[in-house]
Amino acid sequence: MARVVVDVMLKPEILDPQGQAVQRALPRLGFEGVSDVRQGKRFELEVDGPVDDAALARIHELAESFLANTVIEDFSVKVEEVAEAGK
Repeated sequence: MARVVVDVMLKPEILDPQGQAVQRALPRLGFEGVSDVRQGKRFELEVDGPVDDAALARIHELAESFLANTVIEDFSVKVEEVAEAGK
């Protein structure tokens, strides 16, 4: 089993009000030195079997058509190692 992670972020030119709200709150909470915050989404997909080129192509298609609004969002797809239980 493998885990494929799809990270979705607003494109840089798109206003991010949630990120701006977090950025404005940080100094009040004692966190200084953060110049920008962008909010996004992370999807973790557990995949049965090997994650070969065909599987990654299908996941890319899934992300492009369902997980991200590609007019205003960019996305990236990466494979993560999954630790086996009991090891």
